[in-house]
Amino acid sequence: MDMLFLFLFVGLVSSSSASSSHSVRDDVDLVELNHYHDESGRHVFDQLIFYDWSEQKRRFDVRAWRLVKVPGQLPLHDHKTNVWRMIWHDGGMLRTVEAAAYRETWTQYDPELINREYLSQENRRELTKLPPQRLSPR
Repeated sequence: MDMLFLFLFVGLVSSSSASSSHSVRDDVDLVELNHYHDESGRHVFDQLIFYDWSEQKRRFDVRAWRLVKVPGQLPLHDHKTNVWRMIWHDGGMLRTVEAAAYRETWTQYDPELINREYLSQENRRELTKLPPQRLSPR
């Protein structure tokens, strides 16, 4: 599995362009790979949902989510550090997210939408954002 991770990482780095020369890294407590199906059981989309544990509320709160667009986005377990790692291009940057725990679900509801009943989108911590790039004169 370590070789697979290395292969995916090298592929991502080598395919990056000048517009994605920046990278960010985030740590979350849980990542969920959710496979959403409609009422007829047909697959609609796959999403990664990133959660932080709230000790005060004693529950996981959604921090952010992303649609899975490429297989390289899927979480891989790093047995040496015992974390789940995802690396992908996200909005012009190379993003790495590491999670302490992982779960995979198949649902006919969207867990991210349900979580909004407990924590609104406006109050989510979100993943790290890069400040807008300033173009420098050449």
